[in-house]
Amino acid sequence: MSKITELLAPTTRSFLSGGVQCVADLYHPPGSGLSPVVVMAHGLGGTRRMRLPAFAERFAAAGYACLVFDYRHFGDSEGEPRQLLDIQRQLEDWKAAIAYARRLDGVDAERVVLWGTSFGGGHVLAAAAEDGKVAGVISQCPFTDGLASSLATQPLVSLKLTVLAVADRVGSWLGARPILVPLAGRPGDTAFMTSPDSWDGYHALIAPGARVRNEVTARFALDIIRYYPGRKAAQILAPVLFSVCDPDSVAPAKQTLRHAERAPRHEIQRYPHGHFAIYVGKAFEQVVRDQLDFLQRNVPVTSVVKTHV
Repeated sequence: MSKITELLAPTTRSFLSGGVQCVADLYHPPGSGLSPVVVMAHGLGGTRRMRLPAFAERFAAAGYACLVFDYRHFGDSEGEPRQLLDIQRQLEDWKAAIAYARRLDGVDAERVVLWGTSFGGGHVLAAAAEDGKVAGVISQCPFTDGLASSLATQPLVSLKLTVLAVADRVGSWLGARPILVPLAGRPGDTAFMTSPDSWDGYHALIAPGARVRNEVTARFALDIIRYYPGRKAAQILAPVLFSVCDPDSVAPAKQTLRHAERAPRHEIQRYPHGHFAIYVGKAFEQVVRDQLDFLQRNVPVTSVVKTHV
């Protein structure tokens, strides 16, 4: 365990969303006074332990509290059936997490920042458009356009997913067990992400020894093409940082950049790295440094922060 992890060990918290308990980790910054808080969640089927601690630890060391949560039906949060990816429920989870963050001791309720990555990067745009009081938004390699992401999938794979999705949706009405489909696969597999970097990239986010379910209910395929969170960018009052991967094979950058330009107070950082590469190594260091710069300029820490050597 690194020294920074020891100093900033998170505490486990929970909050209600739709009558269901969502589990979160709260990272406490060093220092005194009221801190800004960054509310964080993952993307498509991801859980809070999949490399999000690396970001949260860096933000907390700079003086920001971080609330990192699992969506309903995933990770340590409650919700049945398991692995159900329901867009509206996840947006409700964001709303509940923001409300909970504002009630935390030691947190400045007026300085709440939303941080989302991949599918969560789209969710934070929708959430910030609805909540005009958030102080900032970081949208990392975001899913912004359902059609663009669907077209990035091979036609035969899309057809197979659609057949399974219809069967799963109809089965849910009849009380059948969910049909589960892999989240990440190799090219040609029947999975939601099948780009050449998806299989290795997804598994690189999983800590050694951790048990993560690489699957989601098939019915989600019927919803993804109808979700366009990027269209909400024009309604966001807060400053927004878009961390965009130019060669992104999961969330195509072309449409993301088009939506990003419409945010009134947008900043765009572009990277020559793939969708999964920015979570690790040198790419991660570059991205987190840019995100800290955005935070410090737009939502500065005003408390006294103790420096640990």
